[in-house]
Amino acid sequence: MDSTQMTNGRAVMKSRVNVRKMTVTAMLSAIAFVLMFLDTAVPIMPSFIKLDLSELPALMAAFALGPVWGVIVCLIKNLLHLLMTQTGGVGELSNFILGAAFVLPAGLIYHHKKTKKNAIIGALLGAVIMGAISFPSNYFIVYPVYYNFMPKEVIVAAYQALVPFANIDSIAKCLLFFNVPFTIVKGLLSAIITILIYQPLRPLLKGNN
Repeated sequence: MDSTQMTNGRAVMKSRVNVRKMTVTAMLSAIAFVLMFLDTAVPIMPSFIKLDLSELPALMAAFALGPVWGVIVCLIKNLLHLLMTQTGGVGELSNFILGAAFVLPAGLIYHHKKTKKNAIIGALLGAVIMGAISFPSNYFIVYPVYYNFMPKEVIVAAYQALVPFANIDSIAKCLLFFNVPFTIVKGLLSAIITILIYQPLRPLLKGNN
Protein backbone atom coordinates (compact mmCIF):
# COMPACT_ATOMS: atom_id res chain seq x y z
CA MET A 1 0.00 0.00 0.00
CA ASP A 2 1.47 3.34 -1.03
CA SER A 3 1.42 6.54 1.03
CA THR A 4 -1.56 7.96 -0.88
CA GLN A 5 -3.70 4.93 -0.13
CA MET A 6 -2.65 5.03 3.52
CA THR A 7 -3.53 8.72 3.76
CA ASN A 8 -6.91 8.12 2.11
CA GLY A 9 -7.56 5.19 4.44
CA ARG A 10 -6.83 7.30 7.50
CA ALA A 11 -9.08 10.07 6.20
CA VAL A 12 -11.96 7.64 5.68
CA MET A 13 -11.48 6.14 9.14
CA LYS A 14 -11.33 9.58 10.74
CA SER A 15 -14.48 10.58 8.89
CA ARG A 16 -16.30 7.50 10.14
CA VAL A 17 -15.19 8.20 13.70
CA ASN A 18 -16.41 11.80 13.50
CA VAL A 19 -19.76 10.72 12.05
CA ARG A 20 -20.17 8.21 14.85
CA LYS A 21 -19.30 10.82 17.47
CA MET A 22 -21.84 13.22 16.04
CA THR A 23 -24.48 10.47 15.93
CA VAL A 24 -23.86 9.43 19.54
CA THR A 25 -23.81 13.09 20.60
CA ALA A 26 -27.17 13.70 18.92
CA MET A 27 -28.63 10.62 20.64
CA LEU A 28 -27.34 11.63 24.08
CA SER A 29 -28.52 15.23 23.55
CA ALA A 30 -32.02 13.98 22.79
CA ILE A 31 -32.01 11.85 25.94
CA ALA A 32 -30.76 14.81 28.00
CA PHE A 33 -33.52 17.00 26.53
CA VAL A 34 -36.17 14.47 27.55
CA LEU A 35 -34.68 14.13 31.04
CA MET A 36 -35.08 17.89 31.53
CA PHE A 37 -38.84 17.28 31.58
CA LEU A 38 -38.65 14.30 33.92
CA ASP A 39 -38.00 16.50 36.92
CA THR A 40 -39.35 16.04 40.39
CA ALA A 41 -39.90 18.19 43.45
CA VAL A 42 -37.64 17.68 46.44
CA PRO A 43 -39.15 17.95 49.94
CA ILE A 44 -36.17 19.85 51.35
CA MET A 45 -36.31 22.51 48.62
CA PRO A 46 -38.90 25.14 47.65
CA SER A 47 -41.50 23.85 45.18
CA PHE A 48 -40.11 25.93 42.29
CA ILE A 49 -36.81 24.03 42.40
CA LYS A 50 -36.85 20.64 40.69
CA LEU A 51 -34.43 17.73 40.47
CA ASP A 52 -33.54 16.31 37.07
CA LEU A 53 -30.69 14.18 35.80
CA SER A 54 -30.22 15.77 32.39
CA GLU A 55 -26.46 16.12 32.98
CA LEU A 56 -26.11 12.33 33.06
CA PRO A 57 -26.00 11.86 29.24
CA ALA A 58 -23.55 14.77 28.97
CA LEU A 59 -21.24 13.13 31.50
CA MET A 60 -21.39 9.88 29.56
CA ALA A 61 -20.49 11.77 26.37
CA ALA A 62 -17.55 13.40 28.17
CA PHE A 63 -16.26 9.99 29.24
CA ALA A 64 -16.91 8.10 26.00
CA LEU A 65 -16.11 10.76 23.39
CA GLY A 66 -14.18 13.50 25.17
CA PRO A 67 -14.89 16.52 27.40
CA VAL A 68 -15.77 18.83 24.51
CA TRP A 69 -18.51 16.44 23.35
CA GLY A 70 -19.99 16.47 26.84
CA VAL A 71 -20.18 20.26 26.71
CA ILE A 72 -21.80 20.02 23.26
CA VAL A 73 -24.53 17.77 24.70
CA CYS A 74 -25.18 20.42 27.38
CA LEU A 75 -25.39 23.07 24.67
CA ILE A 76 -27.72 21.15 22.36
CA LYS A 77 -30.21 20.15 25.07
CA ASN A 78 -30.51 23.79 26.15
CA LEU A 79 -30.82 25.07 22.59
CA LEU A 80 -33.71 22.64 22.14
CA HIS A 81 -35.24 23.76 25.42
CA LEU A 82 -35.12 27.37 24.22
CA LEU A 83 -38.07 26.54 21.97
CA MET A 84 -40.27 26.37 25.06
CA THR A 85 -38.40 28.57 27.53
CA GLN A 86 -40.25 30.38 30.29
CA THR A 87 -37.25 32.45 31.35
CA GLY A 88 -36.30 34.17 28.11
CA GLY A 89 -33.28 31.92 27.78
CA VAL A 90 -31.81 32.85 31.18
CA GLY A 91 -32.63 29.48 32.73
CA GLU A 92 -31.13 27.67 29.75
CA LEU A 93 -27.98 29.80 29.93
CA SER A 94 -27.53 28.97 33.60
CA ASN A 95 -28.23 25.28 32.98
CA PHE A 96 -25.58 25.22 30.24
CA ILE A 97 -23.01 26.96 32.45
CA LEU A 98 -23.59 24.52 35.30
CA GLY A 99 -23.62 21.48 33.03
CA ALA A 100 -20.37 22.53 31.36
CA ALA A 101 -18.80 23.19 34.77
CA PHE A 102 -19.72 19.63 35.70
CA VAL A 103 -18.77 17.57 32.64
CA LEU A 104 -15.69 19.48 31.42
CA PRO A 105 -13.41 18.86 34.44
CA ALA A 106 -14.78 15.32 34.81
CA GLY A 107 -13.99 14.55 31.18
CA LEU A 108 -10.56 16.17 31.30
CA ILE A 109 -9.50 14.18 34.36
CA TYR A 110 -10.84 10.90 32.97
CA HIS A 111 -9.17 11.34 29.57
CA HIS A 112 -5.85 12.21 31.22
CA LYS A 113 -5.79 8.59 32.37
CA LYS A 114 -8.79 6.40 31.60
CA THR A 115 -9.28 4.52 34.85
CA LYS A 116 -12.34 4.01 37.03
CA LYS A 117 -10.55 5.89 39.80
CA ASN A 118 -10.07 8.94 37.58
CA ALA A 119 -13.69 8.71 36.43
CA ILE A 120 -14.82 8.84 40.06
CA ILE A 121 -12.42 11.65 40.96
CA GLY A 122 -13.40 13.65 37.89
CA ALA A 123 -17.13 13.23 38.50
CA LEU A 124 -16.80 14.18 42.18
CA LEU A 125 -14.72 17.25 41.36
CA GLY A 126 -17.15 18.22 38.60
CA ALA A 127 -20.08 17.98 41.02
CA VAL A 128 -18.31 20.24 43.53
CA ILE A 129 -17.37 22.77 40.84
CA MET A 130 -20.95 22.79 39.55
CA GLY A 131 -22.20 23.45 43.07
CA ALA A 132 -19.74 26.32 43.53
CA ILE A 133 -20.65 27.86 40.16
CA SER A 134 -24.36 27.58 40.98
CA PHE A 135 -24.06 30.36 43.57
CA PRO A 136 -23.04 33.21 41.21
CA SER A 137 -25.11 31.72 38.39
CA ASN A 138 -28.30 31.78 40.44
CA TYR A 139 -27.54 35.01 42.26
CA PHE A 140 -26.67 37.10 39.20
CA ILE A 141 -28.49 35.35 36.34
CA VAL A 142 -31.48 33.22 37.37
CA TYR A 143 -33.00 34.78 40.46
CA PRO A 144 -33.12 38.34 39.07
CA VAL A 145 -35.48 36.87 36.45
CA TYR A 146 -37.54 35.16 39.17
CA TYR A 147 -38.03 38.55 40.83
CA ASN A 148 -40.17 39.60 37.86
CA PHE A 149 -42.69 36.90 38.78
CA MET A 150 -42.12 36.46 42.49
CA PRO A 151 -40.92 39.18 44.91
CA LYS A 152 -37.60 38.54 46.58
CA GLU A 153 -39.27 38.50 50.00
CA VAL A 154 -41.62 35.71 48.90
CA ILE A 155 -38.69 33.61 47.67
CA VAL A 156 -36.81 34.07 50.94
CA ALA A 157 -39.98 33.20 52.87
CA ALA A 158 -40.29 29.94 50.91
CA TYR A 159 -36.82 28.95 52.11
CA GLN A 160 -37.49 30.15 55.66
CA ALA A 161 -40.56 27.92 55.84
CA LEU A 162 -38.30 24.90 55.40
CA VAL A 163 -36.10 25.76 58.40
CA PRO A 164 -37.99 28.30 60.52
CA PHE A 165 -35.43 27.98 63.30
CA ALA A 166 -32.53 29.14 61.09
CA ASN A 167 -31.58 32.71 60.25
CA ILE A 168 -32.18 32.50 56.48
CA ASP A 169 -32.92 36.13 55.72
CA SER A 170 -31.31 36.81 52.34
CA ILE A 171 -31.10 35.31 48.86
CA ALA A 172 -27.37 34.77 49.33
CA LYS A 173 -27.99 32.63 52.42
CA CYS A 174 -30.76 30.74 50.65
CA LEU A 175 -28.41 29.85 47.83
CA LEU A 176 -25.49 29.02 50.09
CA PHE A 177 -27.38 26.76 52.49
CA PHE A 178 -29.82 25.16 50.03
CA ASN A 179 -29.00 25.54 46.33
CA VAL A 180 -25.26 24.89 46.47
CA PRO A 181 -25.55 21.60 48.43
CA PHE A 182 -28.57 20.60 46.32
CA THR A 183 -26.61 21.16 43.10
CA ILE A 184 -23.68 19.13 44.39
CA VAL A 185 -25.99 16.26 45.35
CA LYS A 186 -27.64 16.49 41.92
CA GLY A 187 -24.22 16.14 40.30
CA LEU A 188 -23.31 13.24 42.58
CA LEU A 189 -26.47 11.36 41.60
CA SER A 190 -25.59 11.73 37.91
CA ALA A 191 -22.01 10.70 38.69
CA ILE A 192 -23.04 7.57 40.62
CA ILE A 193 -25.45 6.39 37.92
CA THR A 194 -22.88 7.08 35.20
CA ILE A 195 -20.15 5.12 37.02
CA LEU A 196 -22.56 2.18 37.40
CA ILE A 197 -23.77 2.03 33.80
CA TYR A 198 -20.87 3.45 31.78
CA GLN A 199 -18.81 0.27 31.40
CA PRO A 200 -21.72 -1.86 30.07
CA LEU A 201 -22.66 0.92 27.63
CA ARG A 202 -19.10 1.87 26.68
CA PRO A 203 -18.85 -0.45 23.62
CA LEU A 204 -22.13 0.95 22.26
CA LEU A 205 -21.07 4.58 22.82
CA LYS A 206 -17.57 4.16 21.46
CA GLY A 207 -18.43 1.69 18.70
CA ASN A 208 -16.04 -0.99 19.99
CA ASN A 209 -16.76 -4.62 19.31
